[in-house]
Amino acid sequence: MRDVVIIGAGQGGLQAAMSLRQDGFEGTITLIGAEPGLPYQRPPLSKAYLKSGDAGALQLRPESFFESKQITLVEGTWVDSIDREARRVHAADRVFSYDHLILATGTRNLRPPIPGAELALDLRTREDAARLRAALDRPMRCAVIGGGFIGLEFAAVARALGHEVTVAEAAPRLMARAVSPETSARFLAMHRDMGTRVHLGDPVCEVREDGISLASGTRIEADLVLMAAGVIPNTELATAAGLAVDNGVVVDAQLLTTDPAISVLGDCAVFPDPATGRPVRLESVQAATDHARLISKRLTGKADAPYAAVPWFWSDQADCKLQIAGLAGAGDCSVTREDGATFRFAGERLSAVETVNDARTHMQSRKRLAGAPVLRSALEAAGFDMAGV
Repeated sequence: MRDVVIIGAGQGGLQAAMSLRQDGFEGTITLIGAEPGLPYQRPPLSKAYLKSGDAGALQLRPESFFESKQITLVEGTWVDSIDREARRVHAADRVFSYDHLILATGTRNLRPPIPGAELALDLRTREDAARLRAALDRPMRCAVIGGGFIGLEFAAVARALGHEVTVAEAAPRLMARAVSPETSARFLAMHRDMGTRVHLGDPVCEVREDGISLASGTRIEADLVLMAAGVIPNTELATAAGLAVDNGVVVDAQLLTTDPAISVLGDCAVFPDPATGRPVRLESVQAATDHARLISKRLTGKADAPYAAVPWFWSDQADCKLQIAGLAGAGDCSVTREDGATFRFAGERLSAVETVNDARTHMQSRKRLAGAPVLRSALEAAGFDMAGV
């Protein structure tokens, strides 16, 4: 194998290139990114960057790094198609040949079919964040469509800067896809205590020049509307190339497609959950970088193990750092400790642990979930102390 092409220059794609060099790969590496400029971090865009505006702090590696590691970065370039038979990638007027192709195409913001949705701003790219930050330099009435991580992180920053904020969430609770009802309630109270108005179970039915309208008939006046209604995976290239797609590009436990020359990582990959075997897609920097390391070791012959890392997630909202270890299902029950840590269970098995400003329990949970299954009876006997099981 001499030539590796990576489509997608986010943290996962960059990690794949770095890991290949660290693992001793000596062939050519081409990293193709749709956005102009050097690869950068996305998570701070809805948090630290909105406050500081320090674009330099987002940069993952300087230009000199790519030169020293002999990684060819092709920036600001959209890939048009993949020719699997010839093993070539076509991008505008350029063609890149590969022995192995890694798809790290990520996701894009979901745009629900709401009248006037084009009037709302996004928070996905560095350019989006810069536009929002510029808008927040004067008093604003902000309406946020969506009560997930990104919408709530923006809401917390905007409130801390003194702006009026209203969050409209179609689901009956905040962060419903990611956390337990108990954690949802805790963050609802926190945001309302900050002065943010939150509407739950009331979908947005229109975006107007002067705000938004809800299905209940409520009209919310706003100078700025942020669309934070979730994301969808970028699978168009994979679909056109004939790869299996089902809410993401389908891969096996080693992140390999049915084409042995194509691997997939990060937010666009659907792979078997190591704990349950069910297909999952994780929107997480941790998953993307872990995927990249595993693919690199497989390609360089250093390891051939299936992906088995414990998922973990975080969200910084005001002075609350939410951390989640593991992956709970929609029907998992929960038990909340007196200090607020919430334990999720799939039947008898511990599936996830949610904590707020409790790094110790979070790290203990990640370590313990990486081993043999933790049973509810054992946790109960230990007083829900992760150190005791």
